[in-house]
Amino acid sequence: MSDHPANRRRFKRIAFDARTELSQGGHRWPVKLIDLSLKGVLIERPEPWLGDKEKLFSVDIHLSEETEIRMDVQLTHEEHGQLGFVCRYISLESVSRLRRLIELNLGDEAELERELGALINI
Repeated sequence: MSDHPANRRRFKRIAFDARTELSQGGHRWPVKLIDLSLKGVLIERPEPWLGDKEKLFSVDIHLSEETEIRMDVQLTHEEHGQLGFVCRYISLESVSRLRRLIELNLGDEAELERELGALINI
């Protein structure tokens, strides 16, 4: 078994296009969201990239003018012009929205329940 992050992944990632912003301290970057899961997000690296990997970031995924998913995330990997983040904090309201979004995209409630169980047991 390989230690490559993709081989250790336990959460389904869904491709999703939404206006997304990444921020840290006084820096704010509009970014292209590649995919997301219950555990984190993958985005295209913005230019210029001035993020500090030792500190937390905030990511805002705008589903509509009134609805967003907000997470505090930590950078876990950077490769091929992409940045991968793991979620360190998400509000109950945001996790409910994310759960519904993933449920709609998976089309399998049993699979979603397995993923939620795995998330709780991490």
